[in-house]
Amino acid sequence: MLDEFLEVSNWFNIEWFNPETLRSFDWEYPVWLYLIPLIPLLLVIRWLIYYKFRQKLPSAFPDDQLKWQVSSLLRFIPPGLMLIVMTLLLTALARPQKTNEEVEQWSEGIDIMLIIDISQSMQIEDFKPNRLEAAKEVGRKFIKGRFQDRIGLVIFSGDAYSLAPLTTDYDLLFTYIDDISFENIENRGTAIGSALAVATNRMRESDSKSKVLILLSDGDNTAGNIDPITAAELASAFEIKMYTIGIGKEGQVPWGKDLFGRTNYVQSSLDETTLRQIADIGDGKFYRVSNEQALEQVFQEIDEYEKVEIKESRFSNTTDFYTVYLTWGVLFLLIWLLTKSTFVNNILED
Repeated sequence: MLDEFLEVSNWFNIEWFNPETLRSFDWEYPVWLYLIPLIPLLLVIRWLIYYKFRQKLPSAFPDDQLKWQVSSLLRFIPPGLMLIVMTLLLTALARPQKTNEEVEQWSEGIDIMLIIDISQSMQIEDFKPNRLEAAKEVGRKFIKGRFQDRIGLVIFSGDAYSLAPLTTDYDLLFTYIDDISFENIENRGTAIGSALAVATNRMRESDSKSKVLILLSDGDNTAGNIDPITAAELASAFEIKMYTIGIGKEGQVPWGKDLFGRTNYVQSSLDETTLRQIADIGDGKFYRVSNEQALEQVFQEIDEYEKVEIKESRFSNTTDFYTVYLTWGVLFLLIWLLTKSTFVNNILED
């Protein structure tokens, strides 16, 4: 708004009187602005008093000799100048300002490791389009809601490996999540214990005061060379908090179609007991979800549980512009004084 004349020294610019410019100001003492409409009233009162008590010189002229002269309007110049002077002085007293405020936010942050099951059963379609894609979408939303937390990714099937280290580069994490597929790991099965161990290894050297694992799985531990309970106790030794999410319905669930386009159904089961034990060991919580809405609510709840205090510092730089209007006011005051000493102030009135 004041791009070309933000410098106070550049006072000789008509843009200072642009309505948009005046609206852009912060006014330190706006009460003075309410007095501006009273200025014309004061001038009218002054004129009435002057008209009533002024000295008059009666004279007699024929009507044909009493002609109105344009020069008689010059007598209104001094009052007009005084009106401008008073308006500018009140504007300066209102103290127009511009404040540039910068807000710096920071937090100590939390280290969070998302552990996602990509075993073949995650292709089951009780979630749309399937369990894995639903988990990926909710994971993206969860990451978007974090602020300066380091987040990493571990995926597992028959084996487990770290897909992304702890990072605050969320765009990079979104890329990794997009690339998650069932082909990332060849070995079939569900190695929950191995996944916990890989995630713990990633976080064991973390200096963060809060470390969290979020494990999402839909099956039983059927692979890997470490027991899930042992892996959970190891994670707990490093003061890592653990949330576990059991995803999917139990019983007959849809999975693909046959040659005739009919939906196939398979039996789905979940080792809920083990997931509950892992959460208890990790001083966290176990969740069981059977649809996309419930899964999203769980991540929202965990998001609220694991919020850190965001601190902020505000830096403000305030620039006063009253000198601009004061300078204009002094200029018009000088012009008014000059007119007081010239014929303009002594034009005869009828």
